[in-house]
Amino acid sequence: MDQRGFNRTIKGVVVSNKMDKTIVVRAERFVKHPVFHKYVRKHVKYKAHDETNACKVGDQVFIQESKPISKDKRWIVVSGAEA
Repeated sequence: MDQRGFNRTIKGVVVSNKMDKTIVVRAERFVKHPVFHKYVRKHVKYKAHDETNACKVGDQVFIQESKPISKDKRWIVVSGAEA
């Protein structure tokens, strides 16, 4: 891992695979609300590179940060586990 923080790994669910060699992964996290002190579910969507087009919608995958592949893609699929 270099100083810019590459090689972060995130677990998420595939929400779209309509592009060629690209999937959209939704990663959720829980954050404590500053005023109400309740845990709130937040999510972020990442575009990830799937070289073999193996991932299907609903699969749980691990994605890893990498160098920029295109304008929006900065993640690659490390492993996919069936949901």
